Amino acid sequence: MARIKRLLLWVWKILTTPAATLSLAFLTLGGFVGGVIFWGAFNTALELTNTEEFCVSCHEMRANVYEELTRTVHFSNRSGVRASCPDCHVPHEWTDKIARKMQASKEVWGKIFGTINTREKFLDHRLELAKHEWARLKANDSLECRNCHSSAAMDLSKQTQRAAEIHTRYLLPGKATCIDCHKGIAHELPNMQGVEPGWKLPPELNGETLPSASVINDLQRVIIDAHRIAFEN
Repeated sequence: MARIKRLLLWVWKILTTPAATLSLAFLTLGGFVGGVIFWGAFNTALELTNTEEFCVSCHEMRANVYEELTRTVHFSNRSGVRASCPDCHVPHEWTDKIARKMQASKEVWGKIFGTINTREKFLDHRLELAKHEWARLKANDSLECRNCHSSAAMDLSKQTQRAAEIHTRYLLPGKATCIDCHKGIAHELPNMQGVEPGWKLPPELNGETLPSASVINDLQRVIIDAHRIAFEN
């Protein structure tokens, strides 16, 4: 009991004696608590800006690209798995996410000055906006696509013969990335006149007949061959 009493007296003396060590202790504790509060507030705000509700709170997004998304397989499909705006446009890793948020700060500037606040303005800037996003996905090897679509988990036997052939030759070895071939899968394409395609038939396949993507392609090929034979005769 005497030990406890001495300990309490010692603590009381420390607390009531103005000393540099006490100030440093309070500063350290206060800095720690303040840091925890700041980090929690920052992370909460970050996650709030990383939701579909936040993305479509601007009418520029809701009335344009979001409306297009609702008509695609990424929004409604037989499996019920939906890709939201941040799934495709914000990296999942924290450091990459922060870098992307810093890049997206330019969108705040555009919002303030009404860069695409009408449908007409949006369509005028559509190709420029699309090129920026294509370039970003090309540079990071379609990182956001791969967060859901793992090439290692692909069952090529369930793909069309043409898709399986191209994936095997070019995607799996890393010769091409998702965005090279899959532009316009969640939003409408801009006017592509004069735009170089992201993926061209490689020289080694020139003259080689690739598997068809569907029965319709087979039928078209038969018709073309029939017309060619009739013309030659």
